Amino acid sequence: MTNQPYEPYEGYDPYQQQQQQQQQQQQQQPQPPAQPRWGYDEQQYATQQWQGQTWETQTHTPVQGAAAPSPMTAAPETAYLPPQSYERPYTAEQPQPQSQQLSQAFGPPASAPAPAPAPAPSPAEPDTGYGPATLAGNARVTDAQRARLEGRSPIIEPGMQPALLTALLGLLLAVTAPISSYALVVPLVILQAVTAAGWFRLNGMWPARQGIALAFLGGVTADVAVLVAGRDQAPAAILGPLGIWVLLTLVLQLRSHADPDTRMYGLMATVASSALAIIATGYLGADPDAVSVGAAAVAVAVLARALPLPTAASVVVSLLAAAGAGIAVGGMTGLGAKGALIGAAAAVCALVGHRAASYDYPSRFVHFTAGVALPLTAAAPVVWILH
Repeated sequence: MTNQPYEPYEGYDPYQQQQQQQQQQQQQQPQPPAQPRWGYDEQQYATQQWQGQTWETQTHTPVQGAAAPSPMTAAPETAYLPPQSYERPYTAEQPQPQSQQLSQAFGPPASAPAPAPAPAPSPAEPDTGYGPATLAGNARVTDAQRARLEGRSPIIEPGMQPALLTALLGLLLAVTAPISSYALVVPLVILQAVTAAGWFRLNGMWPARQGIALAFLGGVTADVAVLVAGRDQAPAAILGPLGIWVLLTLVLQLRSHADPDTRMYGLMATVASSALAIIATGYLGADPDAVSVGAAAVAVAVLARALPLPTAASVVVSLLAAAGAGIAVGGMTGLGAKGALIGAAAAVCALVGHRAASYDYPSRFVHFTAGVALPLTAAAPVVWILH
């Protein structure tokens, strides 16, 4: 063995001779047009072969099916195919931003959501005066709150028509009181029914048939108790049903399946309505002459309050008119100067009831129920105490 490096054998090679003969035959025959490979056309492939120089033409043979190489660049074929590149052909393009290159290579990122389409402009909606709806809820702005924000008064007085009905009902009480207690019960029951219905509607609770019926039943029970016990026992006959009805209302509200806020609101409205209906029984327990004076004074005071005058002026006029009516009716019944005191006190209570029926933008139904009944009902305790 020698230490000389290995040299290739340059003797006779039949495979090389056969290969050269095949190349000469291919040059003599007409060559068909080259077919594109790997999805590229002939022009791109030619550009890649001439410009790219991605492989060494002196050591590797071109891909089969392309244009025939020239004899000067031809290399002997080996027994294996040369490695081929699948890169895109080089073309002179404008440089692109890195983000655009990444987007073209890999597509848009999966985490980036597609931009939502712009909402179509909705037609102009009328201004309802309420705020936008929210998931947490949006409290409704009442008419009274809106009036305060706008600098307006939330008070709307019942007007002349309810005042005429109040005057009519007051005159019925004044006329029937001297006749008998049973005659007085007829307009009194009407007053109690209108009071119960008007108070619930004034508080925004409608329909509330159970509460209205319960309050009206309390007033009728007090009337029956006074008729049975007599006027001398009127305090016990009125306060007894009042306590029983408060307890009964409490028990009924505790059995309700409504939410706590609704039950509390219903409890307060029912107790107040029942108390007003029962307190109206004071006309039945008071002296008939005092009832006549007080009812007449309320009728005159409400009519004077409904006149188209400034508020302060109409209040003064109504009080003076009620005192004058008390003096006149008191002189007819024998009360004398005491009639002026009863008339003035009844007028003050009547104006308070009139004000309550005017609060918080009441409806027409409120004006013809609470606006009619509350002035007379609020004056009942004063007539009963001062008789």
